[in-house]
Amino acid sequence: MKPRIHPVSRPVVFRDRAAGTAFLTRSTADSGERVVWEDGDSYPVIDVETSSASHPFYTGGRQVLDVAGRVERFHRRYGDGGPSAG
Repeated sequence: MKPRIHPVSRPVVFRDRAAGTAFLTRSTADSGERVVWEDGDSYPVIDVETSSASHPFYTGGRQVLDVAGRVERFHRRYGDGGPSAG
């Protein structure tokens, strides 16, 4: 790699406010706020609204979309789009 063209990667704690969890990973993001991690070291902390601990896709709390209703509404609005639609 070329020197001095890549951002600095450092250990950062990401804290998920919705789930009340935190995880330590590497990132180029930085923050003025710091937190003491389990190993006793202090790391920058970034608060996030959603992570894999709280996102409905990963937690199994997904909502079922009303796809049939959307398709029907599309057909009512724009027609069926058949061969005569031109």
